[in-house]
Amino acid sequence: MKFTAGELCKWLNGRLEGSSDTIITHPSRIEDANEGAVSFIANSKYIEYASTTKASVLLLAESAVVGKTEVHSIIRVAEPYIAFATVMQKFSTALADKTGIEKPSYISSSAVIGTNVYIGAFSHIGDNAIIEDGVKIFPNTTIGDRSEIKKGTILYSGVKIYADTKIGENCIVHAGTVIGSDGFGHAPLPDGSYMKIPQLGNVIIKDNVEIGANSSIDRATMGSTIIHQGVKIDNLVQIAHNVEIGEHTVIAAQTGVSGSTKIGKRCLIGGQVGFVGHITIADGTRINAQSGVSKSIEEPGKAFTGSPAFNYTESLRSQVVFRHLPSLRLKIEQLEKELENLKNKSTIK
Repeated sequence: MKFTAGELCKWLNGRLEGSSDTIITHPSRIEDANEGAVSFIANSKYIEYASTTKASVLLLAESAVVGKTEVHSIIRVAEPYIAFATVMQKFSTALADKTGIEKPSYISSSAVIGTNVYIGAFSHIGDNAIIEDGVKIFPNTTIGDRSEIKKGTILYSGVKIYADTKIGENCIVHAGTVIGSDGFGHAPLPDGSYMKIPQLGNVIIKDNVEIGANSSIDRATMGSTIIHQGVKIDNLVQIAHNVEIGEHTVIAAQTGVSGSTKIGKRCLIGGQVGFVGHITIADGTRINAQSGVSKSIEEPGKAFTGSPAFNYTESLRSQVVFRHLPSLRLKIEQLEKELENLKNKSTIK
């Protein structure tokens, strides 16, 4: 993929300094850049690299001041980091820009396939599935019966989509992820064994969602497991049956969300966070890595941390004490002052 500094400037709605004809062939970190590279400086502590970089084009903030530089073209933008992310997206799209149906692959005669679609070898498209325009399905991917994949979505190799799943426009699902597998539902029987509860719902994923590699999103017992617009899910994340995740929430790796939990909009969830089932998390909640969330969070915009993972009964008692530690500290400080006063009075006598 090649384009000019002038074309890039227009895409980014920036202001060009230098040649508009400079050719760009790849993005690069500024310290590693060479001829044909486009790079950026978003943090002032890296401004020194402007004088030594071999990049051909540099994205800078309007207020950034640089001395002598060998860069052919500078593009001034409001947010260099966001602008560079846009550049990366263009190159990424070019890498995945495939069309056609590779052989061998199976496509049901009742499936509906749009235009400019790519279906990689050894993929399986089930009965009455709908694959809309511009969808990219990489090799060894399975699309279950009656599933729908909307325009521009990319499914990388080895993705497994169970029946009745609905995936929105411009989503990205990375390799090895499973969407629509059975929720973890088993009823205990008198003899100590378990009876499987049929999982008859589905998964609905809205537009512009990205799901990392080897994650799992379970179908609902009844109704739908729902991932709303703009959600970003890292690798190795487990989303259980009937969970709902609000718009633009971000979830880091190895997090597990138990059944029927509702997570609000624009939440930030660190790695290895665990949620119990049937709780609600308020919009804008921030949860630190390795935290265990056992109760609903009702006030929006708050931050949480910690994981009380020991004997359940002792844990409950300890939590009661822990919540009162600030007031207990104040009482202890007050008692220390009173003791000190008593000592002083005793000394005076």
